[in-house]
Amino acid sequence: MGRDYTDGGKDESDNSDWDASFVAPMSAEAPRALAGLRLDQALARMFPQYSRSRLQAWLAAGHITVDGAPAASRTLVRGGERVALAPPAAPQAAPRAQRMPLMVAYEDADLVVINKPAGLVVHPGAGQPDRTLMNALLAHAPQLAGVPRAGIVHRLDKDTTGLIVVAKTLESQTSLVRQLGERTMRRVYWAVVQGDPPASGVIDAPVGRDTRARTRMAVTRRGKDAVTRYRVLERYGHAALVECRLETGRTHQIRVHFQHIRHPIVGEATYRRGTRHGIAFGRQALHAIELSLLHPRSGKPVSWRAEPPADFKRLLASLRRDST
Repeated sequence: MGRDYTDGGKDESDNSDWDASFVAPMSAEAPRALAGLRLDQALARMFPQYSRSRLQAWLAAGHITVDGAPAASRTLVRGGERVALAPPAAPQAAPRAQRMPLMVAYEDADLVVINKPAGLVVHPGAGQPDRTLMNALLAHAPQLAGVPRAGIVHRLDKDTTGLIVVAKTLESQTSLVRQLGERTMRRVYWAVVQGDPPASGVIDAPVGRDTRARTRMAVTRRGKDAVTRYRVLERYGHAALVECRLETGRTHQIRVHFQHIRHPIVGEATYRRGTRHGIAFGRQALHAIELSLLHPRSGKPVSWRAEPPADFKRLLASLRRDST
């Protein structure tokens, strides 16, 4: 840590966010500034949301074209070419539409913003084949069956609440994926953490798979860069309410980072090693309170805010009472 919390800079989504295995078809013009670079080097700069190895594999398989034709990795970029990515979608069983209550914060022809409750899984997976946000979205907007992943471009953990944006068209999905990759989509989180952290700071620590438990993440030198900015909004003596903004979106990033600085999130069950104060709460106290992005159609900045749910507010009220 060391730098102050600021509103500036480019922010991205959280710990649990955009699944890099999903790829919406997209294209971009090669910037003139990249002229002279090999194509594989230019791709890493043009599409930073994907790893170099993934891009090279797609290039070798012919899933990346330049001006409509396949190209070799050693092809030199001139600048101005149209580079297109169209990797094949991973085969998977089509999820079914299931009518479930949804809290819609905003909706138009291009996107829908959902205020996700605790306990709702975002998309089907091992141990949760249905009754997910994806199933509910397919019932809410049947046209999403024609959009990869039913328009979902990022995730929130099952017990994290708050705002999540979903694309309703391929064009919107491509725009939102690009904004995530370029870190121009901003999401703000509130978290209740244990202890008495510094007033503000930056947690800059790489996050990757925990080699001792593959279902968990950890701060590790083998991980990917991960940066979390935060500032304290309220103090309660043995706990604090913090506002978090992320410059990267690694899986479980906020949860791992605050455990790393010995201020674990209240209610955290996976990363609670070394907890000194027991504060009763039935889930991790983490809420995506604000979402800002450029509207895919108009290009204008848009923003939404969702107040914390009732259990989160009760936790804050209880901590305030205890602190006095």
